[in-house]
Amino acid sequence: MSRTDMPVVRTGIDLIEINRLGDMKPAVRARFVRRVFTPAELEDAGDSIASLAGRFAAKEAVAKALGSGIGSVRWQEIEIRRGVEGAPSLTLHGTARQVADSLRLVEWSISITHTATHAAAVVVALGDAAGGTSA
Repeated sequence: MSRTDMPVVRTGIDLIEINRLGDMKPAVRARFVRRVFTPAELEDAGDSIASLAGRFAAKEAVAKALGSGIGSVRWQEIEIRRGVEGAPSLTLHGTARQVADSLRLVEWSISITHTATHAAAVVVALGDAAGGTSA
């Protein structure tokens, strides 16, 4: 197998203190939440700050796997929803999808975990050296 035939593998990880969101003043948190999360993500999370923190960590981890960070890719272009049986599910939009396509990433696996004080997320993206489309 030549180097150009090898599968593409990208990873990302992030950890956040849950109280970073919980300790925000309500008006600041409201602006932050509207800027970072899609309406569907907010519906999935309900009133759970821990759930929002987990999604935030997952968005950061996805941006790291894309190699772009947040900037050229916007927060709401990375959408983390509750999937089958509650497992996290990823949908990429706009520039995030274009970056994933250019990297030939076709499969994503996301894991989110919480403690009383922290939320963490790990993502693994797999791609085909021959090409493909993103999640």
